[in-house]
Amino acid sequence: MTLSAAILAGGQARRYGGRDKGALVVDGRSIRERQIEELAAIAHDILIVGSPENLQSEGTGVRTVADRVPGCGPLGGVHTALLETAGDATIVVACDMPYISGRLLRHLAAMAAGADAVVPRTDRGYHPLCAVYTRACVEPIARRLAERRLKMSDLFEDLRVRIVDAEELRSFGDVRRLLSNINTPADHQELEALQGRQASS
Repeated sequence: MTLSAAILAGGQARRYGGRDKGALVVDGRSIRERQIEELAAIAHDILIVGSPENLQSEGTGVRTVADRVPGCGPLGGVHTALLETAGDATIVVACDMPYISGRLLRHLAAMAAGADAVVPRTDRGYHPLCAVYTRACVEPIARRLAERRLKMSDLFEDLRVRIVDAEELRSFGDVRRLLSNINTPADHQELEALQGRQASS
């Protein structure tokens, strides 16, 4: 099974003042730089998907693609990614996740042969933007986009989903860190504080 990867650049980041969250620096490096490094170790075909104003890729060597169906949130981003990538399966990550793990994502991808999607789930629920989707998802997503049913977790009702629970995730590190994301400045500060505590321990 060939593997691609897509970083969803998202919408307007209103909760972060419209800033490019992929450019945020965590532990001395931008999130985007960290993500591309991890993804490049497991996928040769990588792209950034989002609304045109969020497609920042200068110096990364990664191609950018505008959402084919604008204004549909992450579901629209996953749809575009599956139509634009070359692989049989596509790793999808949100642009604001600084600590994605190539080792974990490779593990998720290895289970995609027997499922339409492979998705982590913790006590916080599904994590659909650190997951793997196959081409079997294209039609179910297209139907939901046409009907404006855009909630990501509802999509899984239409798919064969392999769920990866917290216990399985723990073998790859601190689950909270692996799946952390930055929606607000407070999230950024909290993550930096967490990193500082881990570095000093």
